[in-house]
Amino acid sequence: MYALTFRYAQPEDCGLILGFIQALAEYEGMLEEVVATEPLLREWIFENKKAEVLFACEDGREVGFALFFHNFSTFLGRAGIYLEDLYVMPEYRGRGYGKALLRRLAKIAVERGCGRLEWWCLDWNRPSIDFYLSLGAEPMQDWTVYRIAGDTLATLAEG
Repeated sequence: MYALTFRYAQPEDCGLILGFIQALAEYEGMLEEVVATEPLLREWIFENKKAEVLFACEDGREVGFALFFHNFSTFLGRAGIYLEDLYVMPEYRGRGYGKALLRRLAKIAVERGCGRLEWWCLDWNRPSIDFYLSLGAEPMQDWTVYRIAGDTLATLAEG
């Protein structure tokens, strides 16, 4: 039997957070897109308080993480939680830790009075899609994600 616990990240965990981000990006074939650094994570997560990180720990060792932040639904008139990243180390999968992380996030959302918990998933990631569907998650069929970033973002900001 495994002893699973959770803890919120602290500023000294920035290297660990970055390691999880890089592992997830490698799994998704997007490692070259990671430009985050420990100083950036420290600034935006801990100093600016724009996101939170929850670790899943087996016998005190961090084996998974969830990075999330609040969004807002005008239709619901209340905040929600947006899950940016969820990752469990491969050797710890199959033990229910992904489900436990989502369950903990759902509990946090309910405790904070949030109206929903949501996230994106890559279309090719069938194992994750099947996992999310098994939990009762519903794909948003009528929505398309749009993004402006990099030079396009700077150009738009300049007018």
